[in-house]
Amino acid sequence: MRTVSLADRPDLADAAFAIPYGPHGGPFMRGNQVAVLVRWRRLAQRWPGYTVVLLDERDVPVARGVMVPFAADVEDRERFPDGGWDQVVIWAAEDVLDGTPPDTACALGIVVHPDCYGQRLSRRVLASMVERAGASGLALIAPIRPPDKAAEPHTDMAEYASRTRSDGLPADRWLRVHVRAGGRIIGIARCSATVQAPLAQWREWTGLAFREDGPVAVPGGLVPALASQAQDVGVYVEPNVWVLHTTEARRPQTSGSR
Repeated sequence: MRTVSLADRPDLADAAFAIPYGPHGGPFMRGNQVAVLVRWRRLAQRWPGYTVVLLDERDVPVARGVMVPFAADVEDRERFPDGGWDQVVIWAAEDVLDGTPPDTACALGIVVHPDCYGQRLSRRVLASMVERAGASGLALIAPIRPPDKAAEPHTDMAEYASRTRSDGLPADRWLRVHVRAGGRIIGIARCSATVQAPLAQWREWTGLAFREDGPVAVPGGLVPALASQAQDVGVYVEPNVWVLHTTEARRPQTSGSR
């Protein structure tokens, strides 16, 4: 197997983004409005060098990893904002519009084809993302969404992320993948992904009644959603875990990344 970027192989965009998301998360995440800024066609057109595609021996995409570049070292910004995934996506879009050069790459997600689960392909994709960020002269950060946290929606994310095994590695399997790859847990992005919608939409997404005020544990949610009957609205604010990957940053060797 080998990895390429969409800057190298733009012809792979359709097949790479046809790889379906896994069962983790919930349909309510489609209500995240910031995500429209990084629809796949925009990623392929605006940031082709930051989408990594893993090809099998038949040259067929079996996994993808997506990053966006942004400028963290500018006024009124920071590398690890509380706004996490949402905030970085907005900054990346602003920087494209303003022509601001990036200094950081943010990993937005890794997706493996369901037929290839259990083959540790995500590790290969992550390693390629770290390498390519360094080749572009950028640091690599990631707002990690540990999917197993959904089994404990009422546990504080900081407590969850701090759990370790006897060997010192994170107890969570996805955080463990990143730490094994050289990542370092920095802290918690408390407001990393937000979804707000009328209660009727939440009932459709989840099959739950949403008849009372207060927290509602939703399938696939890392934390409960908050319901208000008076406002007829439900709001989900997801925390993620900030991870920093050490890259061998050097001057970019290729163009076409923006």
